[in-house]
Amino acid sequence: MNFDYSPKVQEMRQRLLAFFDEHIYPNEKRYHDEIAANRSAGNAWLPTRVIEELKPKARAAGLWNLFLPKSARAPEGLSNLEYAPLAEIMGRVYWASEVFNCSAPDTGNMETLERYATEAQKDRWLEPLLRGEIRSAFLMTEPEVASSDATNIQCRIERDGDDYVINGTKWWSSGAGDPRCQLYIVMGKTNPDAGRHEQQSMVLVPANTPGVTVKRALPVFGYDDAPHGHMEIELRDVRVPVQDAILLGEGRGFEIAQGRLGPGRIHHCMRSIGAAERALELMCQRAIARVAFGKTLAQQTVTQERIAEARCMIDQARLLTLKAAYMMDTVGNKVAKAEIAMIKIVAPSMALKVIDWAIQVHGGAGVSDDTPLAYMWAGQRTLRFADGPDEVHRNALAKLELSRHMKLSPDRVQMPITRGA
Repeated sequence: MNFDYSPKVQEMRQRLLAFFDEHIYPNEKRYHDEIAANRSAGNAWLPTRVIEELKPKARAAGLWNLFLPKSARAPEGLSNLEYAPLAEIMGRVYWASEVFNCSAPDTGNMETLERYATEAQKDRWLEPLLRGEIRSAFLMTEPEVASSDATNIQCRIERDGDDYVINGTKWWSSGAGDPRCQLYIVMGKTNPDAGRHEQQSMVLVPANTPGVTVKRALPVFGYDDAPHGHMEIELRDVRVPVQDAILLGEGRGFEIAQGRLGPGRIHHCMRSIGAAERALELMCQRAIARVAFGKTLAQQTVTQERIAEARCMIDQARLLTLKAAYMMDTVGNKVAKAEIAMIKIVAPSMALKVIDWAIQVHGGAGVSDDTPLAYMWAGQRTLRFADGPDEVHRNALAKLELSRHMKLSPDRVQMPITRGA
């Protein structure tokens, strides 16, 4: 396996790094100040001007829709292996990926539409998403059941003539706080009597459909993630036309979810590696500048050990993630399912550890808003639930490993499609 960056990717990395130096890092404070001003004015859920101003610059720089491979509607899209180092750079600032139209959950939703939607559905929803004109949300996790086992989902999607009628409550619906969010992709149960993995379907629901109520925003460790937001949404007698709404067909929800979440896990993990890299940089800079007990923190052996360990952990996670990306490109998501599970276990936990060490070196400043570390830690801790909790991925990975020593075919091991606990 050769993970060297191609000349094309090398050049794009340099362009992206230059964009960060010129536009992203200098605007970090402005981004937070703008949200604080909106909140003081009574509405934190307004799109930020800084991101909207930077989007045309990103498009002009050829740094737009890079995540979507093999799509005639997004010819700029890269392979998973090509996109991985660029996603890593975007992960250095948690809001940056939106500038390049490469932010979750829109990326996963666009991939879902590209793979499974009809041409009419793509014209209506995928095209404006690719242009960055609207936002979207993915409604899968529910508050009343353990969604780490997605067969527990209770939301009902029932046929009534030419319509589907949807009833249920979803939460951790990322992106639904944005007033530009116009599309929900909803996973629910169409046939409770079907096989365990054929009961679920996915439907497209316009956000302004009668019966849809955004009940509340869910804070994460005290952060509300405005203007993006993670929302609890009630669907009560929501009616959508069958022809316009259904993706792929009834009973295909698990299949769609597996196809959606595989690439998303690569994106999340590479952004985690980018966050860890930035945390390590901040830790080293602080350690060199700070003096305690007569010498710099960088001269303290405990700090040196943590810096060395962080470098090993980051590089190990990156190599494992690049291997998963390479396999997804060459042999497909199904064959690469063990590698995808491994990176989802390894990368967020690695990033959490490195960020925690960086916070420790910064002392009180590390848990304040004077550095990005506290928010980075909250995001990475949350990511250990998103797209499936660690435990589910560990169980699936163990079953795959055991299957190599038994008569059970690896193809019969069901991989998780969960998004939360």
